[in-house]
Amino acid sequence: MKIIKRNGTEVIFDVEKIEKAISKANLAGSGDPELTDRQVKEIASKIERYCMNIGRTLTVEEVQELVETYIMQHSAYETAKRYIRYRFTRNLVRTANTTDNQILTLIECNNEEVKQENSNKNPTVNSVQRDYMAGEVSKDISKRLILPPEVVEAHDNGIIHFHDMDYFAQHMHNCDLVNLEDMLNNGTVISGTMIEKPHSFSTACNIATQIIAQVASSQYGGQSISLTHLAPFVQISRDKITGQVLKEFEQLGIEPTQEKVSSIVEARLLDEIKRGVQTIQYQVVTLLTTNGQAPFVTVFMYLGEAKDERLKADLALIIEEVLRQRYQGVKNEKGVYVTPAFPKLIYVLEEDNIKEGTPYWYLTELAAKCTAKRMVPDYISEKIMLQNKVDSNGNGNCYTCMGCRSFLTPYVDENGKPKYYGRFNQGVVTINLVDVACTAKSEDKFWKILEERLELCHKALQCRHERLEGTLSDAAPILWQYGALARLEKGEPITKLLHGGYSTISLGYAGLWECVYQITGKKLTTAEGEAFGLKVMQKLNDACAKWKADENIHYSLYGTPLESTTYRFAKCLQKRFGIIEGVTDRAYITNSYHVHVTEKMDAFEKLAFESKFQALSPGGAISYVEVPNMQDNIPAVLSVMQFIYDNIMYAELNTKSDYCQECGYNGEIQIVNDEDGKLIWECPKCGNRDQNKMNVARRTCGYIGSQFWNQGRTQEIKERVLHL
Repeated sequence: MKIIKRNGTEVIFDVEKIEKAISKANLAGSGDPELTDRQVKEIASKIERYCMNIGRTLTVEEVQELVETYIMQHSAYETAKRYIRYRFTRNLVRTANTTDNQILTLIECNNEEVKQENSNKNPTVNSVQRDYMAGEVSKDISKRLILPPEVVEAHDNGIIHFHDMDYFAQHMHNCDLVNLEDMLNNGTVISGTMIEKPHSFSTACNIATQIIAQVASSQYGGQSISLTHLAPFVQISRDKITGQVLKEFEQLGIEPTQEKVSSIVEARLLDEIKRGVQTIQYQVVTLLTTNGQAPFVTVFMYLGEAKDERLKADLALIIEEVLRQRYQGVKNEKGVYVTPAFPKLIYVLEEDNIKEGTPYWYLTELAAKCTAKRMVPDYISEKIMLQNKVDSNGNGNCYTCMGCRSFLTPYVDENGKPKYYGRFNQGVVTINLVDVACTAKSEDKFWKILEERLELCHKALQCRHERLEGTLSDAAPILWQYGALARLEKGEPITKLLHGGYSTISLGYAGLWECVYQITGKKLTTAEGEAFGLKVMQKLNDACAKWKADENIHYSLYGTPLESTTYRFAKCLQKRFGIIEGVTDRAYITNSYHVHVTEKMDAFEKLAFESKFQALSPGGAISYVEVPNMQDNIPAVLSVMQFIYDNIMYAELNTKSDYCQECGYNGEIQIVNDEDGKLIWECPKCGNRDQNKMNVARRTCGYIGSQFWNQGRTQEIKERVLHL
C-alpha cells in the first residue's frame, strides 16, 4: 500500500510514522497524556485499515486529516489541537514556495499524479515536461494574482473545476472549428511564410497538417477540420493529371480513347488521394506541438456538406481512403499495426448512407468495420442534429464538434447565413453536482445551494471571458489574422468575436448520476430519478440562458469529459463527506449525464435513455456503448449505428484494441490489483506489467487515450459493463 506525498511522489505506507506522530502530540503537553499506548496503536491501525479499504491511494493530507478525526473520536482534544498546530506550522513553511518542489518532481519524473494527468502526454519527454513546468507557473500565478480567492478555494476543494488553469495566465482559448476552406482557397501565412492556394490534393493535405500543428500550438483544446474543404482539390488534381496523361500520349504519338485516358487518370488520382490522406494520418500522429503532444484534432466526414453531386463523389473517395487507412492502423516501434489516438474521426449518418441500397451504404459498412477494430469513427445523426440545432432562421444545421464533444451554438452571420467554421469556445468551468447534493442532503436545500454554486461558476466563467477581452490578434496570428478563426488586422483586439454568439463559453457539469442518487435515493434510470435529473439539467440550461440574455455572451451547457478530474473530484468528496454508499464510495464520479458504468443495460436501451439528457446538453455531449470484440459481427455494429441515426445526435462504440510487445498478444490487456492494492495493467497471456512494453487504447473522455490513466479513471475503466 502506498500514499502520495505533497510533491506528487508515491511512497510505501508506513503505519509506524503515524504512531510516532500521534505519540509526539500526545506527550507534548505539560499534563498527563490523554491517550494510552494501546489507544495510539489502535488509532494507527484504524487508519491503516481505512486506507486499505478505500480502493485508491490516499494523499498525505488525507491521512493527516484521518489522524485528527480519530484522535478527537477518543476525546483527546488537547492532543488533537497540538497535532493540528504542528500541521499548521509545517504548512506555513511549505507555502513559502510550493511551485519549485512541484517542478523538480516533474523533471525527475516521479510525480505520479501529474504523470497520469493526461492519457495522451508522455511525461518523460522534454517538451511535455517543459509544458508541465510552464503550467505549474501559470497555475501559481492564476491562483495568487488573477483569480478571485473564492473561485480558487472552490476549485481546490473540488466544488467546481476551473479547467486548464495551467494555460490561464496566457490569453488563450479552448477549442475551435478551423476554417480550412478559407485558408486553402484564399491563402494563409505560417511562421511568416505566405502559403498560396495549393495546386493539387496532396499539397492541400500537406498544408492542412501544417495548419493543424500551428493551431494546436496557439490554443489548448481540440480542433476540427472538415474533409469537405479538401474535396475541391481532387478535381484540381484530376485536371492536372489529365493534362499530364494527354501530354504523355502525345509524346508517344498515340491517339488514346477517352475511356483509356479516364482509366489512367482515375488510377493516378486514387494514388494521390492515398498519399494525401497518408500525409494527414502520419503527420498528425507523429507531430509534437509546443505542449508536447499530438494535436487534438478531429476529422469530420459529412457527405451532406458537398455543394453538388460531383463534389460529393470526390468527397466519398477521400472518406473511403481515410477509413481504409485508419482500419489498417499505424505501426508501433515494433512494426506492429496498432490503434492510434489521433486524428479522431466523425462520420455523419444521413439518408444517402444509412440503409442498404443507398448510394453510400458501402462507406457506412466500411465505417462499421473500422469502429469494430479501431474504435473510430464516432457517429453524428444528421436526422437528430437537424432537430436539435435550429438557428434563428428556423433551419436545422448539421456540423462537427470542436474536438471530442464541445458543440457551438447555432449562429447566423450578418448575411443571414449559418456559420460554424472559424468559430471557437472561450473556455470551461465545471460544477460538481455530487458536491451540491452531498452539501444539501435534501431536495429542499438542493435548489438553493445549486443557485449559489451556479453563481460561483458564473463568476469563474466571467474571469475566463475577461481574460480574453482586449487580446490582440498578434497573440496568435494563425488564428486571428490568417484565417483559422478570423482575418483581423495586426494590433486589432479579438473582443468583437467574444460577443453575440460568434464564440461560446461553457458551463460544464459532472456527476448527475450520483447527485440524483444522493437526493432521491433512486437511480437515474428510475422514473423518479429521471424526473429529478431532467429537472436539474433544465435548471442548468435556464442559468445559461439568463447569463446569455444579460451579457450577450453565448453561455452553453456542456457535458464535461472528465479525465483526471473525475479522480480529483472523488477524492475531494471523500475528504468533505466521507464514504457514502452509491455516491462517494468509488475513486471516480460519473461523467456528465451518463448512466453509471456498472449499470447493466443493453446498447439500444442506454442510447434511447441518454438521448433525453443529451438534448439538454447543447454545448456538447456524447453517449457511448461498451462492446466486446465485434470484428466478426459487423451486422450488429450496423444495427447500433442505424439506431443512433433514429434516436440520438452523437454517439460512439467503445471496444478494445491492445497489443503486448513482450509476447505479441493482440486482445484486451487486463486491469488487476498489485500487491500494494494499486490498479495496474497486465497482459493476460504472459503477465507483462511494463506499461512501456504494451500498447493500450481506451476511450476515456471522447478522445482515445494511449498513455495510461490515474487510479480513479483506471477503476472506472475496469468496472465498465458491456452493453452488447
